[in-house]
Amino acid sequence: MNKTRIVLADDHAVLRAGLKMLLNAQDDMVVVGEATNGQEALAVVDAQAPDLLILDISMPKTDGLQVLRQAKRAHPNLRVLVLTMHEEEDYLRRALAAGAAGYCPKSAADAELISAIRAVMRGNVYIHPSHAKLLLDQMIPAAGEASRSSAALSEREEAVLKRVALGHTNQKIAAELSVSVKTVESYRARGMEKLRLTSRAALVRYALQAGWMTEE
Repeated sequence: MNKTRIVLADDHAVLRAGLKMLLNAQDDMVVVGEATNGQEALAVVDAQAPDLLILDISMPKTDGLQVLRQAKRAHPNLRVLVLTMHEEEDYLRRALAAGAAGYCPKSAADAELISAIRAVMRGNVYIHPSHAKLLLDQMIPAAGEASRSSAALSEREEAVLKRVALGHTNQKIAAELSVSVKTVESYRARGMEKLRLTSRAALVRYALQAGWMTEE
């Protein structure tokens, strides 16, 4: 079995030790590196080329969101799961916009974290229910508008945008739909324009509102 190779980036040694023990106890996971600050996190990711980075937002030297943006630019296929104490909606939005595939509170139970990791590695976007509610509370009044907007999308545009919202890469979407990467990019751009969305974070919010956030 190929194990998910994980780097842990958090400045609290006790938390890292507990996470490492938990993850290494799983048959399908292994911790291949640790970092105590943002700069070290980027260096360890470069050196280890992990499948997944578990990242705190509040990091010394380089903050977690900047680490997230830089790591995703350097390693587009890297999955990043934000594990944080920040419950504010703004942090959630900024993390998703920067390319996070998941957002989970440090208060989550061990089983929830393991589920989040496996969901992210399946290509899903994981948002803990307590955080998803922050988004949904604002979306409920506009649910009818989402349905009307979706009707303007072509079948292929909707198929592409659903997969983008779930965190799939353009390459994976192209393989799933048997089209070229350029075609995927075209459908994605046209669909985003029709929905008047300008970021992946906005698309994820829309997808939650429209009921798209399930794996087909």
